[in-house]
Amino acid sequence: MRISTVEPEAMTPEQRRTAEEAASGKRGRMPAPLRAWIHSPEFGARAQRLGEFLRYDTCLGPALSELAILVTARHWTSQYEWSVHKREALKAGLDPAVIDAIAERRRPAFADPRTAAVYDYATALIETRAVPKPIHEAAVAALGEAGTVELVGVLGYYALVSMTLNAFEIGLPEGELPELKP
Repeated sequence: MRISTVEPEAMTPEQRRTAEEAASGKRGRMPAPLRAWIHSPEFGARAQRLGEFLRYDTCLGPALSELAILVTARHWTSQYEWSVHKREALKAGLDPAVIDAIAERRRPAFADPRTAAVYDYATALIETRAVPKPIHEAAVAALGEAGTVELVGVLGYYALVSMTLNAFEIGLPEGELPELKP
């Protein structure tokens, strides 16, 4: 990792509060990007709270959220993010063929219009920085306005996470090997 690790015994009171808040939440641990964010405890506290909502409490549900996260991780070739969220996507019931296609930068085949809407919206926004009207309308029809807003939130937050993991070279969990090709 290219930023110093702040050991619990060396944390300031603000850093300790941020780390404890993260660990006592739905994750049950300090998330990987917080290893860097802890150097700015207020930033870390706010980011991890937003992340907890976007990961666990949107109206999208686990499978659609994990699909959006994988599209983002693939875009950034964020090995850590991919490793963690591939497992979560499989647990949430995402088809392994969909995951493989995303890893290979191919459009998966979708049986469900909601998964197609998430993939198309995420891909358009990430790759072109815009969303064509038909793709936006399909997402609103499939996810509702709240779901579409939350989808954009998931994409933006996990871009921040991927950038943090890549910028500070936060390595894969022990025993994991990189799966994504550049």
